[in-house]
Amino acid sequence: MLTMTTLVASITVFVLAIFLGFELISKVPPTLHTPLMSGANAISGITIVGALLAAGSVSDGDVSTVLGSIAVAVATINVVGGYLVTDRMLGMFRKKDKGNS
Repeated sequence: MLTMTTLVASITVFVLAIFLGFELISKVPPTLHTPLMSGANAISGITIVGALLAAGSVSDGDVSTVLGSIAVAVATINVVGGYLVTDRMLGMFRKKDKGNS
């Protein structure tokens, strides 16, 4: 059971995490933003594992299954998008083939 003290503490941590995340991301120079975000998206693979556990949970019934399934879909989109952005970023640094035979 969730007590009022636990709820207030959880909301406080959540709000502080939002402010801290915003401040950190806004201070990152544009040249470093893509590599840092691609690394953060790779961490979303861990989120997929947690979402799979939530989707497979039978203790809470249908609500956890639906929310877990939505979390799996969103985290998968995040991971795939992160890897696509990383590949595109790394493509900018590859040597161009000039076509000389």
